[in-house]
Amino acid sequence: MAVPIIIILSLLTATGNDTISDQAGEAVRQSSGGGIAAGIGFAVLLMLLFRRKYPRWWFDFVLNLDRFCLRVGAYLALLTDRYPSTDEEQSVHLEIDYPDATMLNRLMPIVKWLLAIPHYVVLLLLVLCSIVAVVLAWFAILFTGRYPRGLFDFVVGTMRWGTRVNAYAFMLVTDRYPPFSMT
Repeated sequence: MAVPIIIILSLLTATGNDTISDQAGEAVRQSSGGGIAAGIGFAVLLMLLFRRKYPRWWFDFVLNLDRFCLRVGAYLALLTDRYPSTDEEQSVHLEIDYPDATMLNRLMPIVKWLLAIPHYVVLLLLVLCSIVAVVLAWFAILFTGRYPRGLFDFVVGTMRWGTRVNAYAFMLVTDRYPPFSMT
């Protein structure tokens, strides 16, 4: 059931990698972009850096794309049984305030992704643990009909943490460094 919605999500967020042949006939992967989300993220970086503007419609698009990603993630993590909608909010809620671009440090977008590296390392471990938790939860749901509360809270906390890091490093909506916290 998840395959069609994953295809839609990957069309919006995947990088554009092309396989081409070099002169010796060997396949070579060549990157040709970063998808819609990465393109808008880079455009926002340039707008903040040079114009101190964050166009509202770009923010709205990225916010709604993140909401969609979270709905798909919640569905895949068995947090909800409702098939992810491409336009309705459903049971996953994400509210991020529109940033005042004049209050943001204009040079921070250049290094935010770098400053977030400690978060990436911790989140990588948490995501791996969350995958194990989802598998355990699947068996628990299968036999008891309930998602164990501790596993549920752990997976939701990991998603929250990842969303805060994404808002800081890629959506560029705040200069406040995200806390190392699952709440």
